[in-house]
This record gives sequence, C-alpha cells and structure tokens, in this order.
Amino acid sequence: MLTPSDMSDPVYHDEAVARRHLELLRWPEGVTCPHCGAVSGVRALGGDSMGPGWFYCGSCQDKFTVRTGTVWERSHIPLHKWLLASRLMASSKKGISAHQLARTLGVTYKSAWFLAHRIREAMRDDDPQPLGGKEQIVEADETLGGPAEYEFSNEKGWTKKPGTASRRAKVISLVERGGSVRSIKVEEMKADDVRRVLLQNVSTESTLMTDEARHYQRLGKKFKRHETVNHSEGEYARKGSITTNTVEGFFSIFKRGVTGVFQHVSEQHLQRYLDEFDFRYSNRIALGIDDAERTTRVLKGAEGKRLTYRRLDERASA
Repeated sequence: MLTPSDMSDPVYHDEAVARRHLELLRWPEGVTCPHCGAVSGVRALGGDSMGPGWFYCGSCQDKFTVRTGTVWERSHIPLHKWLLASRLMASSKKGISAHQLARTLGVTYKSAWFLAHRIREAMRDDDPQPLGGKEQIVEADETLGGPAEYEFSNEKGWTKKPGTASRRAKVISLVERGGSVRSIKVEEMKADDVRRVLLQNVSTESTLMTDEARHYQRLGKKFKRHETVNHSEGEYARKGSITTNTVEGFFSIFKRGVTGVFQHVSEQHLQRYLDEFDFRYSNRIALGIDDAERTTRVLKGAEGKRLTYRRLDERASA
C-alpha cells in the first residue's frame, strides 16, 4: 500500500484518514500488540474518554495506539502532519529546513526541528549489509562536514576563521555504483580509521575505486581490485570507467543541501543529516523508487525506534 503522493489527498489533511492509513501500513495482517506481540485478544477501545485509535491487548493487559513503539510516540503533533512532513523530507532532494517545515505544518520551529530529527531516525538503516560484492564497484572518498565558522572584516569581508578546517568533522562516503550509499562521520582520517570503515561496510569481493590518498594504498590490497585516479594532477577519469565521479556527485548533493537549505549543520547532529541524504540517494527514482514508495519506506522505518528530546539534547551536548 503506497502512501499517496498527491498533496491534496485526505491522508495529509484528515487525522482519521491518516491514522487508518498508518494502521494498515503497520499491521496489514491485523493489529498486533507492540508490547508483547500478541495478535489474538486485541480489540479496539471505544468511548469518548479514550479517544479514537486506542487498542487493548488481553494478553499483556496494556493499551496502545499506532504511535506506540515508533518515532511518533508521545508526540502531540497530529498524525496527518507527520505524514506530510515525511512526504516532504522524502521527496526533497536537498532536504527541507525546519523553518520551512514549521511554516508548512503550522507548528513551532522547535517542534519542527525535533520532528525532522525523528524522521531522520526513521530513515536510518538499522541493519546495513556490506556494500558491493562480486562484480560490483564501490567508490570511496572523504570530505569535510559540519559548520565552517566565518568572521567579517571591512578589508576582506566574510572569511573562514584560521584553523576552522581542521576542527570540522570528517566524512567518508561509500557509493555502490547502481546501488546504495553509506556515509560515516569519523573523528580522524587516519589509515586505521579509514581501514575500519571500509572493511566494516564494503565486501572485499568488490572492486574499490578511490583517489590517490595514501591511506587507501595499502588498504586497497584487501579488495579484489583497487583502482585510483590522481586528482592532484587533474585526472578524474581513466579508460575502463575508473573514476570517483559517482561519490563526488553524491557529495555535491549533500553540500548543496547543507549550504543552500540548512545553512548550518552542527557536528553533533551531522550523522543524522548524512543518514537523511543516504536514505534519499539509496531509494532514488533511478532504482525504481518514486516519492510515494520512498515515503512509505520512511513510515515503515518509524517502527521500533524512539528518539526523545532528552536523548537528542544529550547527544548535542556530548
């Protein structure tokens, strides 16, 4: 059951329709208790005191709704607004800012910011399989992420503060040609860090393609084949489709989103933004996944995940 992509559909504007849609999406074979997993003995609760959408489980004698055990739990934002926000984030190639979400949904900026992070949690891949494999090509490259601090002077205008680049977070992205992307924030870009990331996330049966960076040279021997391009000499592609242009293209989308849409991404939350861009790229139209199906995958990913404001705030101050 696909989530409607037409913004005029009642699922995005009517709470009862949105709730029923999520119930069918989450429990297509019948309502299941999220507390104990029971199927039999579950019944809908009626009455004005409970409100619509409540169920009772006779096995564990507990109550629940479709929100229970998802990123929507304990949120006062109506479900139809959650659906609309998921649709907007799933279909916006470079993302959508919390300020824009707040205006579109009619909620406060703080609510929109928290809602967006919960949706990013739903986009996160909980059980990632290694990229690549036999006859597959994986491109690897790195970039800087997080905020760049600037200062203003009458002589030079806006310039980057000295030493800013070294303080910015490092990101390694791995792109399987014709497949998924996986981006990981790392504290350092040392050989051991790069080795750990690649061996954990890429099958050694793959052909690895990188630039000329030294930390890839010995590591490349672990893979079936390793090809490089020398960017420092202006080489970006060689015969035999030897290039890292695919991963560079992904970086281009990510950086345009950060600078043009979000404008500021803190290092503490950088991995969540990477998860968001990874999700959209790995579920793109070139792989046969349209906006409606992508939104459905976000909604399905909401189950079994929780993100409280305290937990998010603790990460921010860590």
